[in-house]
Amino acid sequence: MWYPRGSRASSLSPEGERVRGHPRLEDLVGGTEHETPHGRLLVARRDYQLHHSHGELPLRSALEAPPDVLRLLSRQPQSESAPKRLLYLDTETTGLAGGTGTYAFLVGAGFFEADRFVLTQYFMRDLDEEPALISAIAALLADFDGVVTYNGRGFDLPLLETRFILSRRPWPQHLWHLDLLPPARRLWSRQLPDCRLGTIEARVLGLERIDDVPGALIPSLYFHYLRSRRAEALRPVFEHNRLDVLSLVTLTGWVARALADPEGLDLDPEEYVGLGRLWEGADAERGARCYREALSRGLGSPQREQLLLTLGRGAKREGRWPEALALWEAAIAKGAGFDPRPWEEIAKYYEHCARDLAAAHRVAAEALWRAEGEGTPEAVQAALAHRLGRLSRRSGRPPGRPLR
Repeated sequence: MWYPRGSRASSLSPEGERVRGHPRLEDLVGGTEHETPHGRLLVARRDYQLHHSHGELPLRSALEAPPDVLRLLSRQPQSESAPKRLLYLDTETTGLAGGTGTYAFLVGAGFFEADRFVLTQYFMRDLDEEPALISAIAALLADFDGVVTYNGRGFDLPLLETRFILSRRPWPQHLWHLDLLPPARRLWSRQLPDCRLGTIEARVLGLERIDDVPGALIPSLYFHYLRSRRAEALRPVFEHNRLDVLSLVTLTGWVARALADPEGLDLDPEEYVGLGRLWEGADAERGARCYREALSRGLGSPQREQLLLTLGRGAKREGRWPEALALWEAAIAKGAGFDPRPWEEIAKYYEHCARDLAAAHRVAAEALWRAEGEGTPEAVQAALAHRLGRLSRRSGRPPGRPLR
């Protein structure tokens, strides 16, 4: 059994923990009471083999994530190396608003150790056990280089840091952090109704939770336990937290695999767009390859036209003008609605690069005619009219509707 540093197992139970005729929480969740230098708390541990499947992926998939991909996902500076020891972390709290009045009463933490994955859950059976929980978590975090969370940047880690400060403990500054929510939003915000972890599990990881307790009910279940000491309602809370931690592991593996070798997965065009967004800042060429793959797989409007515009601007920056022109012309060929941006790019190409004022005038006139027909905002029409007027003066051609 793994214990937090400086702690020891104890067979003692707090007075009043068990209500006559009801099972003990330790028995329900497979936990054991532990004593830390700052008091006692309940710790439940479960080990998993690396081939254990959570949804459609085994837990070992996270171990196969290339370091450069992890660094890309975390948005850490490229000079910093990815951590070797990661802790997958999720909290259950007394409220969703955060702040000094919100406690993290259950902390689930998982990590790879030798040939297994260890998932440990730290639970405070009353609010006065918080010093023991903070002591155990502080000892645990000291043994790891980084943490993986889902919305941890916006909720879990700020909440834990607040609890550390209120307990007069320094928050560990060495921790590298991978929050999986931003990559998930880039990959699936346009496809899925939301990017909650449960939605990602069902639609991406192939995992359907049965009788899962809604996260919004968890605080009330904990307060009911504090009042009644009846532990039955907490078992689904522990299960909810356990599944969250396991999903962090396989989601890390899925996203890392998609970035490193997308051809091995059956991805939608929109997912290739998301991969391109993730790669774009770090490796423009890999990002462009993902975008082109999305187009080849039949990406629909209006994303198709937006992507063609983006690729065209990339080609423009690199001086590949014929390619840029072809992309912009493809963007205006079958686009739904009217977007002035590719028209403006084509007009600028003919005016400044090809030195063909007649062609630039023709494109600007066509763009203004379409803008008026689509009822675009007056500011857009005014900008196009200004461009057309300037081209008319330079070319000696009268402004007006394009020749049909």
